[in-house]
Amino acid sequence: MEGQNTFLHADKAVLNQIEETMPPEEELQDLAEFFKVFGDATRLKILYVLMCSEMCVYDIAAALGMTQSAISHQLRFLKQLDLVKYRRDGKIIYYSLSDAHIVNILNQGLVHIEE
Repeated sequence: MEGQNTFLHADKAVLNQIEETMPPEEELQDLAEFFKVFGDATRLKILYVLMCSEMCVYDIAAALGMTQSAISHQLRFLKQLDLVKYRRDGKIIYYSLSDAHIVNILNQGLVHIEE
């Protein structure tokens, strides 16, 4: 690139390692989208509620003092990214975390900010 210093200071082995370990662009975009989830306090609250127990929209709304509409909107987003799953029991739909990775991510985030 014009005007850019053409002298590399990084070792070629390091540059090769970067090239070998860098995920493809599509995966990086998916990862960026995934981390956007954690940029919203309401979604984080819902995830913390679901860490404690499987719950329906009504109970999540009551626990957080929010409207069912607001909770449903956020749950849709969380479902799209496979962070929450659901099961139907008659007319009631219960939500829970998709897997233990979500708990680990939340816990690691807390450890990081508390240091």
